Amino acid sequence: MKLFILVALLLVSCQKKPDAEVFFKNLQDNAKVPSTFLVQFGVKGMTLRPAGQNIEDHKSGHHHILIDNSAGEIPEGQVVPMDAKDIHYGKAQTEGVLELSPGKHTLTLQFADGAHRSYGKKLAKTITVFAAPN
Repeated sequence: MKLFILVALLLVSCQKKPDAEVFFKNLQDNAKVPSTFLVQFGVKGMTLRPAGQNIEDHKSGHHHILIDNSAGEIPEGQVVPMDAKDIHYGKAQTEGVLELSPGKHTLTLQFADGAHRSYGKKLAKTITVFAAPN
């Protein structure tokens, strides 16, 4: 009987939802979008905070969007690059306008700490979108 209870508890703990997650609010995987569109994003279980504030607080951070990143997410602890395909929302924004060339693209929402260090796969979400010409 004790073994049964232990197994049941293990199964319940394995099915537990993650404590923190990021998500796209207004986009689903395989969405069709115009080439210029608004993207909205959210986070659960973490505090949204601008870059540079409390950089050692590992329960807070801000969003980044990675466009067509072949590796998907940025590995945990690595700084998210800043360029045309790695967009920082360091003021703790929860939305932004993207402009994509027509065709298939991947968007990875990546959460990172106040020093732009990635929380890795556990706080990343990748979707595919299809941008139509405007």
